[in-house]
Amino acid sequence: MNPDFLVIGAGVAGLRAAIELAEAGTVLVVAKDSLRESSSEYAQGGIAVALSDDDEVALHEQDTMRAGDGLCNLAAVRTLVEEGPAAIQELIEWGAEFDRDGNRLAFTREGAHSRNRVLHAHGDSTGREIARALYHKAASLAHVTFRSFAAITELLVSEGVYGAVLDEPIHARAVLLATGGLGRLYLHTTNPEVATGDGVAMGYHAGAEISDIEFVQFHPTALALEGAPNFLLSEALRGEGALLKNASGERFTEELAPRDVVARAIVNEMRRTGAPHVLLDLSHRGEQFVRERFPRIFETCLRYGINLGREGAPVAPAAHYAMGGVRTDLDGRTTLPGLFAAGEVACTGVHGANRLASNSLLEGVVFGKRAGRAMREAGFRPAVGSAVASRTLPPPDAAIPRLMWEHCGIVRAAEGLQKACEEFESLHATVPLLIARCALARRESRGAHFRADYPIKSDQYARHSIIRKDACVTFA
Repeated sequence: MNPDFLVIGAGVAGLRAAIELAEAGTVLVVAKDSLRESSSEYAQGGIAVALSDDDEVALHEQDTMRAGDGLCNLAAVRTLVEEGPAAIQELIEWGAEFDRDGNRLAFTREGAHSRNRVLHAHGDSTGREIARALYHKAASLAHVTFRSFAAITELLVSEGVYGAVLDEPIHARAVLLATGGLGRLYLHTTNPEVATGDGVAMGYHAGAEISDIEFVQFHPTALALEGAPNFLLSEALRGEGALLKNASGERFTEELAPRDVVARAIVNEMRRTGAPHVLLDLSHRGEQFVRERFPRIFETCLRYGINLGREGAPVAPAAHYAMGGVRTDLDGRTTLPGLFAAGEVACTGVHGANRLASNSLLEGVVFGKRAGRAMREAGFRPAVGSAVASRTLPPPDAAIPRLMWEHCGIVRAAEGLQKACEEFESLHATVPLLIARCALARRESRGAHFRADYPIKSDQYARHSIIRKDACVTFA
């Protein structure tokens, strides 16, 4: 239980890092609750990569930068798009089975992409297929071990990070946070139960810098049926021609605009009409097409009485993805010795203020590999006798998701954010408080962060927010 390398999280980023680490020492991969439960498993639409004949890496870079609304780190974006094609080829070599047209890879288009560059697997189970291939590859390596725990909330800290407290203290040369997202902090979310922001909280209490945490992407189209989960209806549906309509059957927005634009358009239409949802309609493509192209989505909707091949599905926005997180460089290094981060929990600046659709799986693969490679060179050891744990996180309060939805949601304003800060401070709710503080400090609207009282983008805030323990929000 004292490996050379400790990887916290078993999604795409954590698994890819573990594969890279295996040749350099023993690797322990740990996850909360279940090794096979992660946001990666639920990523339907696909993985974006410039591999088709009519695409170019430069175009993928351009689309990513445009979606990020002036806040992307160009070096991170360039790393993502340039290393993406080789990463996909590697996945294929390890057994990932992407959908094909004959012998050629099949690509589709999603919002804000200028080309068809989104690969998919089994129609709408891309994340699950990539995670499957990576898990089998990692599990085949002699030095990689897997364990699950009920909770993982503390890092061992002494001028740097040298392990974590699970059932017992575990020491390691380097620790990787690959814990995924934080959507479960919101009342409505597409995320699995484990996506509660634990990695951001652990990093923050250990002393690491957190960046751009106010930027939370709300997916425009989650199933909105009473008694049903907020199941994600992939943007790939709109890429295949699905239309957004109000109760009168009228279109009200451009379906393939950036996600923040579409989400706000839906919210505005719901407020205008008083309806609890809008309709996502692909019925004009016919039942056979919908069933074959989106088998998982089709069967899930059918289970709740909606036949997507014959009728529109009721949808509304839901919290989906965190652009911000534990601040890292391009190799996953955080601001603390011994601590690395990759995937959704990390913030390299690659997504800016608004993630381009289907860039997240690619980010996990590309930056998971880079973090694993950098960790092989790490050898942080604390002073003799050091045994300091970061603060144990309190159990979540039932009031938090509603407060987050009301005050830190799709449309924000100072009064609500200030109230949220006060409430979250009294509840010792670490990550909600970080989001509220940074959203309050960013007095503009940019990407996924929309302030009703500051509706215009400001050059003054064309910088990344940074917050750390016992310090105010700064911009750099």
